Amino acid sequence: MTATAQPTDFIGMDEHWSPHNYHPLPVVIAEAEGAWVTDVHGRRYLDFLAGYSALNFGHRHPALVAAAVEQLGRVTLTSRAFHHDQFGLFCRELAELTGTEMVLAMNSGAEAVESAVKIARKWAYRVKGLAKDTAEIIVAGGNFHGRTTTIVSFSTDEVARADFGPFTPGFTVVEYGDAAALAAAITDRTAAVLVEPIQGEAGVVVPGADYLREVRRLCDENDVLFIADEIQSGLARTGSLFALDHAGVRADVYTLGKALGGGILPVSAVVGRRDVLGVLRPGEHGSTFGGNPLACAVGRAVVRLLATGEFQERSRVLGAHLHARLGELVGRGVSEVRGRGLWAGVELTTMAGRLASEALMERGVLCKETHDTTLRVAPPLVITEAEIDQGVAAIADVLASAR
Repeated sequence: MTATAQPTDFIGMDEHWSPHNYHPLPVVIAEAEGAWVTDVHGRRYLDFLAGYSALNFGHRHPALVAAAVEQLGRVTLTSRAFHHDQFGLFCRELAELTGTEMVLAMNSGAEAVESAVKIARKWAYRVKGLAKDTAEIIVAGGNFHGRTTTIVSFSTDEVARADFGPFTPGFTVVEYGDAAALAAAITDRTAAVLVEPIQGEAGVVVPGADYLREVRRLCDENDVLFIADEIQSGLARTGSLFALDHAGVRADVYTLGKALGGGILPVSAVVGRRDVLGVLRPGEHGSTFGGNPLACAVGRAVVRLLATGEFQERSRVLGAHLHARLGELVGRGVSEVRGRGLWAGVELTTMAGRLASEALMERGVLCKETHDTTLRVAPPLVITEAEIDQGVAAIADVLASAR
């Protein structure tokens, strides 16, 4: 492409050579740093989405880039056919950070969830003693755990499901936030309950703390695993290491991803109890790239950033400011603001979410809608209070123009 190429040239190539499985905003990003991105013509935009939490530490955080560059000069891939000097350190350090006992390293968030499903089923047969091929996993309506075939089998989003059947059996869907419905759904075949402590794709939906405590109690009483999907909500996004921490309970298994790769490359993991993850044996599960040296080096740098508590505190303090400012918009084109920390679902009343996202882009702020009427706000945790004010002012201006 020449220096005179237009954004439409790049967008045209995307649309010609790639399936239309995404509907991105018409901006072509060429550079990024911190909470800002720059398009191919040099216009800067405030990033109010942070790669759906994959960029918790901002674009090109110096410590993460340095870790990647240093490892690129040594070794990037061995496959798990051999040991390498970063793998055990990554697993130990991530386990210590999360207060867990074992780490299964994978790549994408969906892989982490698929892995957790397999582990829960194998645990149910080998440890709990369920009859072969009878294990069931209870999930919540409105969930988003990925888009692989098994995962969309228990999605309630028809856009994700349409034309992708037949679906994988073994899942029971109950209403999110309804502990009584969960209690009624548990049977002697239940292996696990899989929930997001905060539902992101559903619009940043926060259940009552009592609900998550009830999930823990019901799992304990019925010898059922509690699997918390913290792929979007975890690693400081909500003001604590895990969103589940706000309810004061622990899961048996957590799925992690997005921010674990620091916005540098895909890194995911399943972390949890040794007697659960330890059911896996050679040949039963794996990934050529899972736990590769480059991923482990970057993941270790992410763990070091989180171990200081700085980003959890930034999310807590700046998140309070974000929610206070967004709360001022209620009654002015907004009916509700949901969320925790630097994560918010802004429910719009006067315009569609897509139109709002496009109007924000014109004002130099990048955000994205979910489910038609909700703006999902999730800026990098390196954002400043002044930048938050700038982003919220743009939202206010967009809403004012629609009245």
